[in-house]
Amino acid sequence: MLEIKNITKKFGDNVPLDNLSFSIPTGSVFGLIGSNGSGKSTLLRIISGVYQSDGGTVEIDGMPTFENPVVKEQCFFISDFPYFYNDSTVENLASLYRDLYSSWDQEKYIALSEMFPINTKDKIMHMSKGMQRQAALILALAANPKYILLDEIFDGLDPVVRQLIKKLLMGMVAENGTTVIISSHNLRELEDVCDHIGLIHRGGVIMEKELDEAKLGIHRLQVVFREEPEEETLSQMNVVNIRRQGKMMTLTVKGNAEEIEKAVSALEPVYMEMLPLTLEEVFISEMEAVGYDINNIIK
Repeated sequence: MLEIKNITKKFGDNVPLDNLSFSIPTGSVFGLIGSNGSGKSTLLRIISGVYQSDGGTVEIDGMPTFENPVVKEQCFFISDFPYFYNDSTVENLASLYRDLYSSWDQEKYIALSEMFPINTKDKIMHMSKGMQRQAALILALAANPKYILLDEIFDGLDPVVRQLIKKLLMGMVAENGTTVIISSHNLRELEDVCDHIGLIHRGGVIMEKELDEAKLGIHRLQVVFREEPEEETLSQMNVVNIRRQGKMMTLTVKGNAEEIEKAVSALEPVYMEMLPLTLEEVFISEMEAVGYDINNIIK
């Protein structure tokens, strides 16, 4: 279990994390999402022990992460801009990580090196952004850590490699009980692999739930009315978003699905269909509820 307890981090007057608390279950694939500047990358650096928090603690299996070699050996962090020395190659870094990670799997390293289209003897600094991420992933997966922390890992990767990475990560979770934490703005990719999500905004937690549970409380309906209901009627149903395309209205509504369907049916629509909600729509709905929406950004 990874527990984040009242974490605060300051950079001068900027406070990206402010008394933030939640937990991440062992063996889960946790999607960390939020607005730009919400503190996602900062939080990953605190979890991995790169940064020291200004308040609160992060604990893995009851042990603090900062300046704790025992815990750090269980974690592998790939930042949004992975750093490599000028002469770094996958080969010489693999030699280093063999000494740092007692869980290092040499056979897996060889298999991964053949799986990804990378020359392990080439200097990583000369590789493209996407190839650098693949190099970092080979090392992370071969290290066999209990916790893998990934910041915008899908950025710069082609669709085939993205699918390969998702398959490999899911395999580690199933076989080893690895906990994977992925911070990304690519919600479509997260939706494929995550079973839990945490939504943070302005340094605090808006929501932390199982993905399916997060979707249960918000619903999307397409409806056509003979006469469009008054706005007051819709607001009483907890409609948080309305989109119109001709006579077709798409409503995003919070609440119980059966009660919503009953309330809309009472308005005698010509057509009504409840559609599955995407993670992106959950994100937009929750962010609109705290005033972060396009109408407040563009004025």
